[in-house]
Amino acid sequence: MKVPLALTMGDPAGIGGELTVLAWQALHDGGPCFVALDDPRRLTGVPIVEVTSPKSAQEIFREALPVLPVGLAVPAQAGKPDKANAQAVIKSIERAASLCLSGEASGMVTNPINKAALYDAGFTYPGHTEFLAALTGAMGKQIMMLASPNLRVVPVTVHASLRNSISMLTTDAIVVAARTTAAALQREFGIVHPRLAVAGLNPHAGEQGALGDEESAIIAPALVTLRTDGIDVSGPWPPDTMFTRTARAHYDAAICMYHDQALIPLKTLDMDHGVNVTLGLPIVRTSPDHGTAYDIAGKGVADPSSLIAAIELAAMLAERRERMPAA
Repeated sequence: MKVPLALTMGDPAGIGGELTVLAWQALHDGGPCFVALDDPRRLTGVPIVEVTSPKSAQEIFREALPVLPVGLAVPAQAGKPDKANAQAVIKSIERAASLCLSGEASGMVTNPINKAALYDAGFTYPGHTEFLAALTGAMGKQIMMLASPNLRVVPVTVHASLRNSISMLTTDAIVVAARTTAAALQREFGIVHPRLAVAGLNPHAGEQGALGDEESAIIAPALVTLRTDGIDVSGPWPPDTMFTRTARAHYDAAICMYHDQALIPLKTLDMDHGVNVTLGLPIVRTSPDHGTAYDIAGKGVADPSSLIAAIELAAMLAERRERMPAA
């Protein structure tokens, strides 16, 4: 990589700092280069070099973890989030996005945050995805994909209650999610002819209307539009059978109707290597598919597998974007 990735601090009371150190230990000898936007005082156990910009990270990375300092207001305590540090968490995300937009970073990887811990600092977004869409001018275009070696899933509705998710579901929303997914699979994942499988909403995909009519009234019209676009799409499939090993062999990504319909199968199959990818942004953004893990923070047992997978995937996506610019 000619340009390093930017890695945010995440919640200082969570496992983000530990994961950053473990990821550097795993990747410094030949893996994707990244610069940590963090408070260097809390990153211990490895050589640290403070930098003023990402461009010097490449020459440092093999021997030391490059850190672009973002100071905490108060020392972090493992497992105990402090609203005094909320602004540093937000600043880390904002700086990483800015570096990506300016080309100083090839993409960004975000350590887990606790949104509730940020609200007192004025954070009003449902999650990272919506915040980054606002920062990059892509609000309304963002789509969340969860990807692992076994499965890729895209929820049409995301951070909302199940009741609200059902009322939010529209034909247009399904079309937008599927179009964005198909384009990303081609441009960034290198799949020339992506195949999409669309889940039903109701048990047995509605059982021909006996268990609900959303499949015929909302989902089926979206499939017609997508096929007219030339997208290889199938469904609506019964959600209880479309994630089996045999079924997964017939599609490249599953378009799901709500958050848990997508995330439960992915996390069950391979949570350790699951990566959150935000599609529809002008920048590359990935994140590990887990939370702050306050219960194990500071105990030395955090598993960096998902963060490492997120860094490696961000590097791959950034390289493909460079080779295949958007139309």
